[in-house]
Amino acid sequence: MGELRVLVTGATGYIGGRLAPLLLAQGHRVRVLARSPEKLNDVPWADDVEIARGDLSDADSLVAAFESIDVVYYLVHSMSSGGEFVDAERIGAENVAKAAVAAGVGRIVYLGGLHPDESDLSPHLRSRTQVGEILIGSGVPTIVLQAGIVIGSGSASFEMMRHLTNRLPVMTTPKWVNNLIQPIAVRDVLHYLVESAHAPIETSRTYDIGGPDVLRYADMMKGYAEVAGLRRRRIIVLPVLTPRLAGLWISFVTPIPKAIGSALIESIDNDAVMKEHDIDQLISRPDEGLIPYREAVRLALHKVETGEVETNWASASSAGAPSDPLPSDPDWAGEIVYTDERGKECDADAETVWAVIESIGGENGWYSFPVAWSVRGWLDRAAGGVGLKRGRRDPKRLHTGDALDFWRVEHIERGTLLRLRAEMRAPGGAWLEWRVESTGPGRSRLDQRAIFLPRGIAGRSYWYALVPFHGIIFKGMVNNITGAAMRAKEA
Repeated sequence: MGELRVLVTGATGYIGGRLAPLLLAQGHRVRVLARSPEKLNDVPWADDVEIARGDLSDADSLVAAFESIDVVYYLVHSMSSGGEFVDAERIGAENVAKAAVAAGVGRIVYLGGLHPDESDLSPHLRSRTQVGEILIGSGVPTIVLQAGIVIGSGSASFEMMRHLTNRLPVMTTPKWVNNLIQPIAVRDVLHYLVESAHAPIETSRTYDIGGPDVLRYADMMKGYAEVAGLRRRRIIVLPVLTPRLAGLWISFVTPIPKAIGSALIESIDNDAVMKEHDIDQLISRPDEGLIPYREAVRLALHKVETGEVETNWASASSAGAPSDPLPSDPDWAGEIVYTDERGKECDADAETVWAVIESIGGENGWYSFPVAWSVRGWLDRAAGGVGLKRGRRDPKRLHTGDALDFWRVEHIERGTLLRLRAEMRAPGGAWLEWRVESTGPGRSRLDQRAIFLPRGIAGRSYWYALVPFHGIIFKGMVNNITGAAMRAKEA
């Protein structure tokens, strides 16, 4: 097949983060493009790829990244809602097309979405279609793969269905539950993407891809319940539920924010079934065949249960959440900064304390006043934020850029420092960090700091309104973390 020089855009996302190591395993030279390269600092394959900083909205930032590239994978797609993201997607596609032409790129591979032929598409699907058309029209040989619902641990589509089915034995749903869907296992999506790097193509065009099963969405939910060992789910169709209302409902029941939930529902508001199977003439199916739906669910659940989820839908920054980190020591430029700093000596070694810190959040909780955390999570969801339900990708290990409930890992120095940046709705920026250092044989010190950079009067009022709770929340947190470490040491 020969070595190719490959550029992967969207390498911090769900599909891109899984594709890059597979391309490396095929012997290709891989460069990845990221707006925030620090998110890739400690992924297992970081040392094996070249990391380029760039933003699809900034044409100048793409010039160096596209130089000497044979194949570009376009895997960036917004899960936001509203008209503004359609323009942003168009600009990104136009910049990629121009950069590819200027650099003499040999091929573009884009992952789009299955959609009906009708012209009345949702903004989400219309945007995906438009991006594919721009890339095909660039003059660079282009393969556009069009997939429906991707079934895999950590995918937004799968997580939405998993949480809905797990939590609701009786579901009131919109009429789209009766639409026909052709789901595809994430392993098969990755197979088609990898093979697209060198598949012989005569003309640029779209190719539909899908798994072997065509099901109604309601049947997918019932099938998931059977594989997961749940009781049979009852589904009641309410035609009055619009995608917008359904997105709000999903945001309260699942970890998926309203904007992403609405976009996902818009994507399945019509049938999503392959209209042609020409991909079989271009790329052979996997040796073991395409994975049936229930087997794909079983594989995904096994990954979730064993904590082996490689990437997660929340790997990319959430819509509406702050995305640009500020200095961690924010006594700068005369800004007002509020901090709550606490420390404690601990009769446990630094390694044991660190293990407790790195496992914080998700099912493990926050070691302090759980009712207050739950209330803050519900308030955040009600305000359109991400809430606490995102959980964490791995129950024991964190990486830079990981989502952690309504926080994101901004920086990690494994064994010594963890800094989280808040993505809840708040009138200002907020960070939470822990530092651990050894103070002698079997002893260590934990330093904890909460940082808040207020935005206007509302931000200052917000901080002072919470001051009475800080003694309970933050003092309790540092005490309970060190307490958990000492109990672990004695176990």
